[in-house]
Amino acid sequence: MNDSAATVRLTVGQAVVRFLAHQWTERDGERQKLFAGIFGIFGHGNVAGLGQGLLQARREAAEAGYGPGSALGEHGPDELPYLLGRNEQAMVHTAVSYARTKDRLQVYAVTSSIGPGATNMITGAALATVDHIPVLLLPSDIFANRVPDPVLQQLEYPLGPDVSVNDAFRPVSRFFDRIWRPDQLIASLPQAMRVLTDPVETGAVTVALPQDVQAEAYDWPVEFFADRVWHIGRPAAQPAQLARAVEVIRSASKPLVVCGGGTIYSGASAELRAFASATGIPVSDTQAGKGAINWDHPQAVGGVGSTGAGSANAMAAEADVIIGIGTRYTDFTTASHTVFGNPDVRFVNVNVASFDAAKHAATMVVADAKEALVALTDALAGYTAPQEWQAKATSEVAAWAEQTEICYHRDHGPLPAQTEVFGALNELMGDEDILINAAGSQPGDLQCLWRAKTPVGYHLEYGYSCMGYEVPAAIGAKLARPEAEVVAIVGDGGWQMMPTEILTAVAEGIKVIYVLLQNHGFASIGALSESRGSQRFGTKYRMRNPETGELDGDRLPVDFALNAESLGANVIRAEGVDGFRKAYAEAVAADRVTLIHIETDLLGPNPPGTGWWDVPVSEISTLESTQRAKREYDEARTAQRHYL
Repeated sequence: MNDSAATVRLTVGQAVVRFLAHQWTERDGERQKLFAGIFGIFGHGNVAGLGQGLLQARREAAEAGYGPGSALGEHGPDELPYLLGRNEQAMVHTAVSYARTKDRLQVYAVTSSIGPGATNMITGAALATVDHIPVLLLPSDIFANRVPDPVLQQLEYPLGPDVSVNDAFRPVSRFFDRIWRPDQLIASLPQAMRVLTDPVETGAVTVALPQDVQAEAYDWPVEFFADRVWHIGRPAAQPAQLARAVEVIRSASKPLVVCGGGTIYSGASAELRAFASATGIPVSDTQAGKGAINWDHPQAVGGVGSTGAGSANAMAAEADVIIGIGTRYTDFTTASHTVFGNPDVRFVNVNVASFDAAKHAATMVVADAKEALVALTDALAGYTAPQEWQAKATSEVAAWAEQTEICYHRDHGPLPAQTEVFGALNELMGDEDILINAAGSQPGDLQCLWRAKTPVGYHLEYGYSCMGYEVPAAIGAKLARPEAEVVAIVGDGGWQMMPTEILTAVAEGIKVIYVLLQNHGFASIGALSESRGSQRFGTKYRMRNPETGELDGDRLPVDFALNAESLGANVIRAEGVDGFRKAYAEAVAADRVTLIHIETDLLGPNPPGTGWWDVPVSEISTLESTQRAKREYDEARTAQRHYL
């Protein structure tokens, strides 16, 4: 390791930057940089380590002639583009949104300082891992040499001095390591890259970097920094698995596809549409899978599950074979194990992960969705779903289309229902534009109503349903697809979580559109509270009432539009749906981040519910409302079952 011809002397921070800059992915012959850049907020843990490494790489690139407008390119080969975030959790959300929009083939790294900066990222890490989206987290850590012990912001754990707050990343990361000495990086970083680029294993990857180690120099093998290509494979279905699946499907009289996000990440939308056309099998979709089949495809029946469309749920209630493609069957997809009502229902699951393919005692096809759909289409040649089953799908879709039109154009007043705003957006946005949402009552309304034509247009984070995701996610999606109009729908609850990331959009000149629905409360949880007998307790934004002692006084004197304006956004206040349509046209014409503020009715009305969600009710209560809800809950639970 001391041969100067075979080594290069760099600090750990400098080495991390150079290593990441030379990682590539390749799928189907298309090669691209694995890392688009790094988001960071600097503190005493990383400012002189990774921060210095990023600065040095930028300056060296500039000296070599790289930069904006240069014929050589904006960034040098050893450089990692840097973006400044405002909140550590938000930076992770931005990175996740970017990776998702890039079908998990390109990612961002995220660095924070020690202590609160690091732990702020844990929620983002959980979201990434739950949703199977790759992101590299580089939190700073305690001193490896333990001389300044305890260092500022260090947790002292008497039973183990090597424990820090960063150990909290372990259960929410797909890979975790802490680099106590420089040479450990040589073994650790390739392992981290393997997990990031593995469609089965991917999620949050955390490499904790003690702050003294970041600044420590080491003689690195030059081969460590050579370009490395991570090939994303497409595992084909085993012939025996495929044959068993085909046998089950051919025996079905009422088959139904449940399309999940894995179909989109695989780039299998065209193959899904061809499969549906060839077989006549109706196709429903999850939040992550919406758009894989266009909403007006003859076999498309809409979103399925707790917040699904009546059309899809009606088909699911009778289906005798469920063909899951790239779905992990969350409780919302299965309506807490109630939506698939046929007592003899069987499952065929196509998934690149055997863990998900095995769910519900399924006939497993462990394979890439694109490869499997091509193989299934060929193997099912001559098979079509019974005409009466296809006719039922057509009838159910037509009936639900009428409900959708009512929700989109109900002319509710004096404040509009949020579904009317969604209807206007659905008509105004282009097929390749991107709609973003994550939490509150909006995801449910959107899943059952939104008409998506392409796999890029519908971006709902509902695996973790993290309030606050929308503001930073819009930035990530826009970075990934700058040609698209990116529109994030944000409730006033989600807005309060992390609006400051607008400053990042302003600083980077990123034009996105935010639609802020102000209804002065938690609409989703308020409705859930009411249905479970808790009378919307604690779900409205109100002043403390001195007479009752509860938060049921006057509305809070807050102006979120002014808040957005103070952060540098262009703000348009809209009144009513017609006013919203005009505001949207202005927002599209604007050249900077724009927020449309519109008040909507807290109480809806919302689309008719056709699915159930298991949220337990207090077993005993002195409240009549809770007693009534418990009786209704017990009755609803009778439809629950294990799919065995």
